[in-house]
Amino acid sequence: MTDATDEFSFLPAQADAAGVVPPAVRRLSFALPDGRTLSALQYGAPGADVFAAPVVTFLHGAGLNAHTWDTTVIDLGLPALVLDLPGHGDSSWRADAAYSGATIAADVAPAIAAWTTAPQVLVGHSLGGLSAAALAATHPELVAALVVVDISPGIDPNGGAAQIRAFFAGPKDWASREELLERALSFGLGGSRESAERGVFLNSRVRADGRVEWKHHFAHLANALAGDPAAAAALDAGQREGAAVLSAAGWDDLARVTAPVTLIRGTRGFLTEADRDEFAARVPGARVFEIGAGHNIHEELPADLARLIADVARDVRDGA
Repeated sequence: MTDATDEFSFLPAQADAAGVVPPAVRRLSFALPDGRTLSALQYGAPGADVFAAPVVTFLHGAGLNAHTWDTTVIDLGLPALVLDLPGHGDSSWRADAAYSGATIAADVAPAIAAWTTAPQVLVGHSLGGLSAAALAATHPELVAALVVVDISPGIDPNGGAAQIRAFFAGPKDWASREELLERALSFGLGGSRESAERGVFLNSRVRADGRVEWKHHFAHLANALAGDPAAAAALDAGQREGAAVLSAAGWDDLARVTAPVTLIRGTRGFLTEADRDEFAARVPGARVFEIGAGHNIHEELPADLARLIADVARDVRDGA
């Protein structure tokens, strides 16, 4: 499937495509009190031999991992910290499968405090955006500015549930990554074959028995539900009942954020124009920008997104 030998093998080609020198990168690990671990990637500035303190911290969406931000970080050119959310990437799964914005924020706060030396420009996409809002509300000392990418408390951060459930209704493991890649492409996931190949490699793992499986917990939960229609129906009902509560909590989080807030909407993403307008009304003073992209703006138009994030970081630096 690929000649890549490790998780960083794709970076030189991505940096070359952006016309920049690839940044130094390393993986970090943080032990939580209950024995779980959180994993993250730290990126240095382009061409730097040492790792400067992170300026921007990124939280990804459901079913993704830290590497989803690689190209955006490369285009950004600033020292950055990118976390694998709990239950994703190389971070431990939660035994209670509780992956709300509030629980994720509580998990990642001590790690961010340990890995950074100054308040961050905190960027969150989808579920990561709701988690970022919760973190900014509960730990204002860690956040200099909040950037929310294509999400608001009023909509489902998992989006496209029917397609995703259909995708995970099949096998939960495969003989090879090539087999998994072909399934993803058959469902129209992953964009180009090249990007899908990179995504499959970075979001899957080879078990001790040689079989390939997704890294993130969501895939395994969705597969289990696909085999138990009664449980899936109960979950659907519970999600509908809980949606209003989670929405209210999310809006409450944003109301408590004291740092400057920026919303970036993909015009073909999850947020409608009405969602955008509601966000602007509920979060007075928030800056709102739009990019002609789908939900995963960071993968579709990373340079455009990076420019907006760089502007926010510049304002923080200049005290604007």
